[in-house]
Amino acid sequence: MDRLTITASADDAGLRLDTFLASQAEQLSRSRVKALILEGAVAQDGEAVLDPRRSVVAGARYLIQLPEPVPATPEAEDIPLDVLFEDEHLILINKPSGMAVHPAPGSWDGTLVNALLHHCWGQLSGIGGVERPGIVHRIDKLTTGVLVAAKTEPAHLGLSELFQKHDIERKYLAVTRGAPRPLSGTVDAPIARSTGDRKKMAVVRNPDSGVGRNAVTHYRALETFGTRDKGTRLPAAALMECRLETGRTHQIRVHMAHIGVPLIGDPVYGRHKGISAYGQGEAHDAGMKAARAFPRQALHAAVLGFVHPITKETLRFEAPLPEDMSGLIDALRRLPVER
Repeated sequence: MDRLTITASADDAGLRLDTFLASQAEQLSRSRVKALILEGAVAQDGEAVLDPRRSVVAGARYLIQLPEPVPATPEAEDIPLDVLFEDEHLILINKPSGMAVHPAPGSWDGTLVNALLHHCWGQLSGIGGVERPGIVHRIDKLTTGVLVAAKTEPAHLGLSELFQKHDIERKYLAVTRGAPRPLSGTVDAPIARSTGDRKKMAVVRNPDSGVGRNAVTHYRALETFGTRDKGTRLPAAALMECRLETGRTHQIRVHMAHIGVPLIGDPVYGRHKGISAYGQGEAHDAGMKAARAFPRQALHAAVLGFVHPITKETLRFEAPLPEDMSGLIDALRRLPVER
């Protein structure tokens, strides 16, 4: 890790800190200095400075610690993969929870791309002129299940066309807080970036506004669990099958929350931890605890089916429920039901 030491003179006193340091360190822009300050990488006389707007003190000694640079392109990493299918054109894997698909802030390594670069070493003919896997769809870092990647440019183009035309069978399994009414149906509601939180997506309130992208989810309850309360006798939770007609960011999570049944464990679109369930006793308490403690959105990409873009073979793959979701469902099945 490189370090830069800068001492302020009397003429520098009162200047904004990030502006001053950027003027003294030619290799750093003001925005880069600001980011380093916010990351705690700048100290004044041995004490961390966290405010980029702080005034410079005459005679103060500023230390900037520069982290090791992140490679511009992902590096191959020997990470075990659960491979469901592989030929010279495609590879399908069952992605575990916690693995991001692409490198991004907070997940620069350990991603599916890093793993595929190692697993497919010497087999990638070049996507867009670069030796890398061609990924045409993503699932969230904490979501599990089937995902396909292309090894060749023709396969990548063919997969992209299939996804654009929605000629893909995609089924997800989700465990929701409560059950929708009716128990099966379609959510046809455009999705756009939330105006209140740019990290979230949201259903567009006025579908005629032209804002957002078309999003359609077909759903049905495969099983319901427990009773929410004695008065209404509505289910406390449900195992849902969701079929995607489109594939927008966070689509299932947003649509299920939109109809009042957010996914259990969803840290973004679920307003409450756990579920509300009528009853008492050991089985009731175990089900409530399992739902409250579930550490991620209860969502699994269970089925992916399509026509192979090169061989034209019909492919369909299923990934079994991961252990954490199976355990959650088992606990919910034991919830007492008010008749």
